[in-house]
Amino acid sequence: MSAAKKNKNRKKDAAEEPGKKLNNNKAEKTSADETGKKLKNKAYLKKLVKLHVELVKLQEWVKFKGLKVCVVFEGRDGAGKGGVIKALTERVNPRVFRVVALPAPTDREKTQMYFQRYLHHLPAAGEVVIFDRSWYSRAGVERVMGFCTEADVQMFMLATPLVERAFIDSGLILIKYWLEVSPEEQTRRLEARIHDERKIWKLSPMDLESYHRWYDYSRARDAMFTMTDTEYSPWYVAKADNKRSTRLNVISHLLSKIPYEALPRKKISLPQRQKPEGYREPDHHFRYVPEKF
Repeated sequence: MSAAKKNKNRKKDAAEEPGKKLNNNKAEKTSADETGKKLKNKAYLKKLVKLHVELVKLQEWVKFKGLKVCVVFEGRDGAGKGGVIKALTERVNPRVFRVVALPAPTDREKTQMYFQRYLHHLPAAGEVVIFDRSWYSRAGVERVMGFCTEADVQMFMLATPLVERAFIDSGLILIKYWLEVSPEEQTRRLEARIHDERKIWKLSPMDLESYHRWYDYSRARDAMFTMTDTEYSPWYVAKADNKRSTRLNVISHLLSKIPYEALPRKKISLPQRQKPEGYREPDHHFRYVPEKF
């Protein structure tokens, strides 16, 4: 085979296989979760489409039955919570699937009962609320970073199972996920945020400090699981080194935890478009967006 043909085939393979790129005519692997040895993009998207169809069915069932669903996402920085939530919500109605990502508490909120700021975000009938970080910030970042006292943490640990039991007894479906990433993969992802200008906004001083305090977070996580991983409100841990697989696994698991049925749908067809009845395009000078691409 000629050198030109070999180079052509190499380019074709790199273009078709996600996770490979051309660098000085050499195909190199990128991250461990994006190589051809893992889940290729085409296969990932095919599986994701099927799950999106099921999520829409779940959405309609939640509305029809008036279910109240609350999904909590916690995990280490860089574990991919945002990517999972985006994959989960990108094809459903945002009026039904609502994402809550609260900022740091205000001075007024700091004086309130701890759970108070979260209560009015809980779902009403026919809603799915997804917490990107939740009341568990007290057991994690607040504890590790010294934003609360140890007495505050112990009070939280004792109260949380009781509060969640009250949520569930009121008819709330509560599902809690912890995304766990390895030290090596967290390093790779945070370094990518440093060097990729598209991702630099995702890197905060808190991320760097949490990276430094890996084992402090490990101890805080372990203590949290000990007190709040209960039979009626369990934690589900997702291994998150492989982003694509993690998204598919979590969505599939979520669908399995909420019994639902596909509702019958009326056959839909487009109505006939009305006739112009004398309408003419205006002479207005429209300011069109330049077509550069």
